[in-house]
Amino acid sequence: MIAKSPKPAEMRIISLIASATEIVCALGFEGQLVGRSHECDFPASVQRLPICTAPKFPTEGSSSEIDQRVKAIVQEGLSVYRVDAQMLRALQPNVIITQTQCEVCAVSLGDVQRALGSWLGPSPHLVSLAPNDLADAWTSMRQVAEALAVPERGSQLIASLQQRMAAIMEKARTLPKRPTVACLEWIEPLMAAGNWMPELVEMAGGVNLFGVAGKHAPWMSWPELCAQDPEVLVIMPCGFEIERSRRDLSALSDQPEWPRLRAVRNQQVYLADGNQYFNRPGPRLVESLEILAEILHSETFHFGHGGRGWQRL
Repeated sequence: MIAKSPKPAEMRIISLIASATEIVCALGFEGQLVGRSHECDFPASVQRLPICTAPKFPTEGSSSEIDQRVKAIVQEGLSVYRVDAQMLRALQPNVIITQTQCEVCAVSLGDVQRALGSWLGPSPHLVSLAPNDLADAWTSMRQVAEALAVPERGSQLIASLQQRMAAIMEKARTLPKRPTVACLEWIEPLMAAGNWMPELVEMAGGVNLFGVAGKHAPWMSWPELCAQDPEVLVIMPCGFEIERSRRDLSALSDQPEWPRLRAVRNQQVYLADGNQYFNRPGPRLVESLEILAEILHSETFHFGHGGRGWQRL
């Protein structure tokens, strides 16, 4: 039996995915949040909430070390994350938001269902999001708004975000130059950005070289990167802030092909905050688009993200 959504005044919400937490807050329900995932950190005020999840691997170290740890867990058929079932029971949520888009990136629906296996009393309403492209991101916002019984707020939020994006896209269309772009979602091994990122690159006035809209981020090789030889290279590893990505740069710069890349020769390599932007399919996809527009067309777009959201290498 599917649990019905409670009335807004009775909401006790747990969000187990950072983008959903941002959606909940953008809809005006931060006060009804009672728990979060270990990755939910925006707005900063949500960090006061109890944490209901944890990774099963050490998150320190290089991108290569993290990749090896995650693959070792996955190869054993295990979940990458742990859900604190005892904490869930103590918080008594009537709405839990999770996702089915990527079991490596965040707690999955299956993780939550296993944690609720011996749940006593009325089952919470489970909202599972699956944002594979930009259209799905809007669908996710509608899902959350409907689960919180405020569909009109969801429509208003989406319309506002789409309007801001459309303004950038229309201006970018008038520009004479569209540079070729490669976005790196992981450093070692190399991974290109997929899902909604190819769409954002095109909207920002670039030509996306790797990754397909609506499909997961693909692995890539150095010969493939060199063959395409992008004019602009944006390094934005999932879950990494700028300084953490900078510490991993030797994995790129030590490659013999690195200095021969056109983007490197022309000083068009950029570090972007892949933790706060790009990899969260929520309201801040607009800021992600703004960052890309500033990087690709700095003479035209000025949103003030330089230094914080992106830095030239």
